[in-house]
Amino acid sequence: MKPVKFLSEICKGCLLCTTVCPTKIISQSKTSNSKGYFTAEVIEGKMNECKQCGFCTLICPDAAIIVQKKKGES
Repeated sequence: MKPVKFLSEICKGCLLCTTVCPTKIISQSKTSNSKGYFTAEVIEGKMNECKQCGFCTLICPDAAIIVQKKKGES
């Protein structure tokens, strides 16, 4: 299971999440969603670097990011 999931059809591409990611693994997608927004995504091959901190989820104004916490964490 991926630790972070971007809901591309909800994301409007504001990229606020890129500013708070401590590992800098989030970037703008090269493809747009059905509304024409170039959304946020994790850089290919970098998903394992996600710390599951949830900062991206907290700053997202559209609730377009889901972070799966590690087992045993609340």
